[in-house]
Amino acid sequence: MTALDADRLRTELVTSTGYTALNVVASTGSTNADLIETARTGAADRTVLIAEEQTAGVGRLARTWVSPAGAGLYLSVLLRPAEVPPEATGSLAIVAGLALTDLCDDLGVGATLKWPNDVLVGNGKLAGVLAELVPQRAVVLGIGLNITPLGDVEPGPGGLAATSLAEHGARTTDRTEIAATLLRAFAERERAWRAAHGDLEQAGLLADYRGVCGTLGRTVTVSLPQGETHTGTAVDVDDVGRLTIEDDNGQRTTVLAGDVIHLR
Repeated sequence: MTALDADRLRTELVTSTGYTALNVVASTGSTNADLIETARTGAADRTVLIAEEQTAGVGRLARTWVSPAGAGLYLSVLLRPAEVPPEATGSLAIVAGLALTDLCDDLGVGATLKWPNDVLVGNGKLAGVLAELVPQRAVVLGIGLNITPLGDVEPGPGGLAATSLAEHGARTTDRTEIAATLLRAFAERERAWRAAHGDLEQAGLLADYRGVCGTLGRTVTVSLPQGETHTGTAVDVDDVGRLTIEDDNGQRTTVLAGDVIHLR
């Protein structure tokens, strides 16, 4: 395993791309949890934390994200998007998903997005995104990306097995290069999102998302946080990232957050 080159990342990314600080740690429980704590003590907008491994990484609904040393990229970005109303910050996971597909394009890997926060290659899960609101008008965005095979990992919801960039012929598995490429792509996408006050269409991001979202056109089951379940065809995503599904009777339901399973 080659360690991440923190000095190179700081040289390439801090200031020139808008990031204000970037730190790499050998191990932590969760980069999101760490940045949430630093947000409470006044850490700056666009602060980045990357870990070589996470011992308590989590995804949506507090699910475990397997984060072994050297096998992936585990990072979080603290954002203070004062221009974006709190109700529009939910679309930030879509912004991160687009940055991940930009990265995959650069690496020669054909990826799609599963609403709201997963990156898929074929029937495997390559990456996940978790955005968490912090009371101090901040959002902490976490990304977990598998670069080399993880070994024996239990499939996620809907039977999605873990997969990695290396298993799909990525042109490089150099984690420093991958981190730099991803963070540059995210900075560009996030600037447009912020300038448009979180409106994906005004930011020019909605058409891109619809083009790479593998959920659209599929029959899906969506489980909502309060326990309600809807099954139907995913027909659209709107300008703040909400998914619209249509049941067999033509009744449409729009959901802001939920657990989606693509039905075969």
